[in-house]
Amino acid sequence: MDLGIAPLLAERQRSMIGVIDIGSNSLRLVLYDRLCRAPKVLFNEKAMCALGRGLNLTGRLSPEGLVLARENLERFVLLARQLGVGRLDILATAAVRDAADGPDFVAEIERRYGVAVTVVDGVHEGRLSAFGVRAGIPDAEGIAGDLGGGSVELAMTGADPTGPVASLPIGPLRLVDGSGDDTRPRAVVDQAVASLPWLTQARGKPFYAVGGTWRALARMHMEQTGYPLHVIQHYRVPAAVAQDFLDVIAHQSRRSLEKIVGISRKRLETVPLAAYVLYRLIRIIQPAEIVFSAFGLREGHLFEQLPPEERDQDPLLVACRQAAEADPRFGFGGEELVEWTDPLFPGETPAQRRLRRAAALLSDIGWADHPDYRDEQVFTHCLRMPVPGLDHPGRVFIAVALQARYGGDPEAPVMAAPTRLLDEAEFARARTVGLAFRLGYTLTGGAPALIGKTKVALDPAALTLTVPEHTAIYTGEAVQRRLEALGRVLGRRSFVQTEAAERLSAARGR
Repeated sequence: MDLGIAPLLAERQRSMIGVIDIGSNSLRLVLYDRLCRAPKVLFNEKAMCALGRGLNLTGRLSPEGLVLARENLERFVLLARQLGVGRLDILATAAVRDAADGPDFVAEIERRYGVAVTVVDGVHEGRLSAFGVRAGIPDAEGIAGDLGGGSVELAMTGADPTGPVASLPIGPLRLVDGSGDDTRPRAVVDQAVASLPWLTQARGKPFYAVGGTWRALARMHMEQTGYPLHVIQHYRVPAAVAQDFLDVIAHQSRRSLEKIVGISRKRLETVPLAAYVLYRLIRIIQPAEIVFSAFGLREGHLFEQLPPEERDQDPLLVACRQAAEADPRFGFGGEELVEWTDPLFPGETPAQRRLRRAAALLSDIGWADHPDYRDEQVFTHCLRMPVPGLDHPGRVFIAVALQARYGGDPEAPVMAAPTRLLDEAEFARARTVGLAFRLGYTLTGGAPALIGKTKVALDPAALTLTVPEHTAIYTGEAVQRRLEALGRVLGRRSFVQTEAAERLSAARGR
């Protein structure tokens, strides 16, 4: 029986893009659904091969790493082909570009699999990492730093993509080679970082940290501080707090680190040096905060290929629209909800309206869940959804709004920890947004596009819902109940009036 699935799969296969990233420490395959402003990750697998181990001593790729890399490359290429990936890009960075036998390894890959390998030079790698940061954090402005096993790429990031950039050979895997003690690798780091006077141009701005080992440090800090949301993307730590934490980690022994939750055993050896590199960068740059980015080289590689008009799109809104349109119930009506609720939020900032708009686009994603659990399911989903362009308070705001849209209790236990990231005013505002959406869905039977000629208005004393004459679809006990709930959170009495009553009232006012 043809259920229409085959054409959908064929279309996805034509649009899918695979990226294999051959790093100094890890080898990774990521499959994306398509080239767009907010590509969706369909598959992500990593293998720790440590190709760059011993490079400083021998000038060649690690023999053991080559065995692992060949095995996993074959799996990755064959898997991508079996899944029907339309396009496969292979990128190689510091270890391959610096090793004497790097060209031979590249030639072997191209001969065996018939796929071109792009060996990314250090400057371009820095630019791609900065692009990746901007792909996930559109307003990022400061310095992006990408720590790999063999190198650190540093680049100014902002609206101008042509700022200073550098690649330093101080990746932790390279630093441990033949170090013998703690002093030599630290001296190498200090000398390399001090060679870039332009770093101080970003003083007082954020430093955007990219790379697996720095992400491990972020997870460790979350565990140590009891942070309520374990999402690396856009995790922020004040620079002074980060510096104290990194100073402690940089001087820990392997035995001490093994007791810390949030770090994989394969990274134990490199974590102290990774902490020291970031510590020294903070000392030199003096940023306002460290912002961790889960987006880096691979996402920057895709972002670079987008036309300017797509780069300028808001990735959060693109991702939310894609999620909503993937499985609509009665059609898509998010934009109608935004306009309909505009009168309830006078004076909101552009950033606040952006979050309300994102919440509106996602406002029916829980329609197919069990009704007893919709509010909790949607709350949890919104907290953790893998979308770009959203900081942690923004995640909580959208989650609270949609929990209210599905009738959730504001004191539900699932909300207690995450809502610490919102102040009282923003929590109340999120609840108001959600209850307004709930009223809109009730009025229309679940299809906001049918909001029609109804409208809401707010004055100092009252919340008023205006409906057309003789239109029973917009009246009823459920509508009245949800209008009153919205009025209570706004601190207003609530009324329903017809358009004729509104006209009469306006005439009397004149």
